[in-house]
Amino acid sequence: MTATRRPTSHASHPGDEPGRPLPYRRVAQAPDGGIEAATSAVDAEAGAAGDRSGVGRRNFLSWAIAAPTLMVGTSLIAGTAHPQPADASIPAIPEPADLFDLTDLLDLAALPTSNLITITVDEAGNATFALPRAEVGQGVTTSTSMLIAEELDLPLSKVKVSLADARPELLFNQLTGGSSTTTSTHHAIRTAAGHARVRLIEAAAKKWGVPAASLTTSNGVVKSTTGATASYGSLAVAAAASKSTVLQVTLKPRSQFTMIGTPQNRVDALAAVTGRKTFAMDLKVPNALPTMVARPPTINGKPKSVSNLGAVKAMPGITDVAMISTGVAVRGATFGQCIDAIRALQVTWTAGTEDGKSDASVFKELKNAEIPLIVPKVPVLTKTIEGSFKFNFRSNSPLETGAAVANYTADGVEVWGCFKIPIVLAEDIAKKYNLAQHKVKVHVVEGGGSFGRHLFSDTALEAVEAAKAFGKPVKLMWSRTDDFRQGRVHPAATSRVRATYLLGNVLTYEQRHTSISTDYTHGLGEMLTAFSAKLPGGNYTFAQSIFVLTQTVSYNYGVTTQLLNEVDMGFNTGSMRNIYSPDARTAQELITDQIAKVAGKDPYAFRRSFIKNARGKAVLDKVAQVGNWGRSMPAGTAQGIAVHNEYKGWCACLVEIDTRPPTINRDVRDAYTGPRVTKVVFAVDVGLVINPKGLEAQMQGGIMDGIAQTLTSSLHLKDGYFLEGSWDHYFYSRQWNVPPEIQVIVMPSTSNTPGGAGEFGVAASMAATACAYGRATGVMPTEFPINHQDSVSHFKLIPNVPSTPQSPTDGLIHDISD
Repeated sequence: MTATRRPTSHASHPGDEPGRPLPYRRVAQAPDGGIEAATSAVDAEAGAAGDRSGVGRRNFLSWAIAAPTLMVGTSLIAGTAHPQPADASIPAIPEPADLFDLTDLLDLAALPTSNLITITVDEAGNATFALPRAEVGQGVTTSTSMLIAEELDLPLSKVKVSLADARPELLFNQLTGGSSTTTSTHHAIRTAAGHARVRLIEAAAKKWGVPAASLTTSNGVVKSTTGATASYGSLAVAAAASKSTVLQVTLKPRSQFTMIGTPQNRVDALAAVTGRKTFAMDLKVPNALPTMVARPPTINGKPKSVSNLGAVKAMPGITDVAMISTGVAVRGATFGQCIDAIRALQVTWTAGTEDGKSDASVFKELKNAEIPLIVPKVPVLTKTIEGSFKFNFRSNSPLETGAAVANYTADGVEVWGCFKIPIVLAEDIAKKYNLAQHKVKVHVVEGGGSFGRHLFSDTALEAVEAAKAFGKPVKLMWSRTDDFRQGRVHPAATSRVRATYLLGNVLTYEQRHTSISTDYTHGLGEMLTAFSAKLPGGNYTFAQSIFVLTQTVSYNYGVTTQLLNEVDMGFNTGSMRNIYSPDARTAQELITDQIAKVAGKDPYAFRRSFIKNARGKAVLDKVAQVGNWGRSMPAGTAQGIAVHNEYKGWCACLVEIDTRPPTINRDVRDAYTGPRVTKVVFAVDVGLVINPKGLEAQMQGGIMDGIAQTLTSSLHLKDGYFLEGSWDHYFYSRQWNVPPEIQVIVMPSTSNTPGGAGEFGVAASMAATACAYGRATGVMPTEFPINHQDSVSHFKLIPNVPSTPQSPTDGLIHDISD
């Protein structure tokens, strides 16, 4: 049987009785087999509680088809927009993202093919579902399992969620990005799961000759008042529809939830801690041997020739060597032998796309491209507050380096890896090699992190190219140095802000964000938008759309304008976690502190009086209360506070930082230390929460990102390449950076629909850390990370030729730059 899912609240509710068997819930159906228009209980409750802004209540139909076991899916029948009014007495004019944001866009794009996503209940009583999204550690297989278990009244252990192969027919509905997995799929999945439960009850009612309304379900069993019981597995075949039916399902109200909203361990936790999880490099594809690529010394150079090809082919273990579009691919018995071969290659390279570029030249280019501010300074009438901020390049390298397995034969192409947009990858391969679409099979494997990196499938494209060149399957992996120097990066950017203040009001707020171009040529999930982004000017249009749909000012700041300009597409960039928001919000919150200072108000009290929304005020109040805002602190230490709204949610962060010399100069072996965040209190409201434990983990990861981007992590560009070549050089948050005290507060549910969470923790924590640093030192920081100018002197440079450093062979610790 097949069905769909939808998430819900995280808190307990009055009248809940955990473990109580649930009654038959009627499925509305007209006598002629048509649809009886009715709103589900969940939708009715949403109407009473007040729906989220943007796309409002949506009614789904559930369908079943004849099958060996019951299969159920969903279809959309209605949708209306219900913008949420601002909570302030003098609201600012709404920005576009206040009315319709990226979450709304991705939800709407997914809807037309939601009926193609199905859940099946088999004869063993297991519910199986192939999720058309990628699992990269964010826990979507767990939250999805919880949704199905909730609506089916099935133990979590009986729900089996896998990752779907590329399915071109899903169009925009197989994109993992924008924190949209749960928001886009929750209602459809719950509806199908609810229909599956109803079909099982009807099968039992027919078997026992009793009214379906007299039956209940619990833990995968249908129960009768007579004491008769039947497992779902025993009913699965009988429950399969004898003919296609289309029904509307009444979903559980929140008051009856027993799974959704309860903290659950990840379903893959045991596999993770025991090393049993399967990633791309763990796959056993026959004859797929380790393959690596020798890469150019500067960004995006190309190979021209190899002078010692024969000698390298004769090296121990090496089976194949060939030039491909991005470098020279080497296939061998082990990755160590591949590294030896790469280091032995003598390659002549073309110039790169950014040869001669440096940090200084990039920021000169950005400064020249800034859109002018419009509101003039009028010191006699108003006070003008402004600032100009620099944000350096950051690496988009997850813990798992780029990896893919590929096989190219006369029968077609097969590729395995972590792909967030597998449809575009399949279509790109088919187009490049002139293959029929059905001859390209793309299998999605769990990934060891992403942060936006796997929106691009460049590793897979290299693997296919190498497999074709060799005529043999390959298991291609990037080195860590490859990831840092040729991989995707968060673009360098500037943000210029000007605000005017008069008699207790902020009259205007202008922000001009200028960035190295963010690459959106992956599109929105299918070939049409990917192709459009590759047309002249198309990527810039995408960038403008994403910026407009994600950026808002959280405060009533009068006439507000936020504009983006982007330049220079020669870098390999990507939509790193939270895209533009961390940088833009940090600039905004730093200026907010300065406005509060001009107004003579406490930063927290000022924010509270200007914040747009009651949900925003609630999270702000919570962190201030729990974090003891305003407490007396020693000189050189301070608190910072910030809010952020995105993905249909609100969050706030309070940070305490220590910038005193003993802390900055503390001696930690092999460490670059600097200021330390000593405490974080983070409050998050994402509407309806599926798994509070998973949400807390997501926020903790976002907090570490935010701290790193404020204080320590960046790439240094010199002579056309990035100097960092390993995690030893790239100062992401280490244990000595982690605050001794972190408290994440999941706020009570404010909606019957969930918001996004995967990227949500970064912007507020980065901004709060920056504000805390400014208050502790007495100087507003204007370049991020604050250690950028100093940290390059704290590591030894790895040469850029050859592109991969030698691996240690004796098991001892070595400086890889030696």
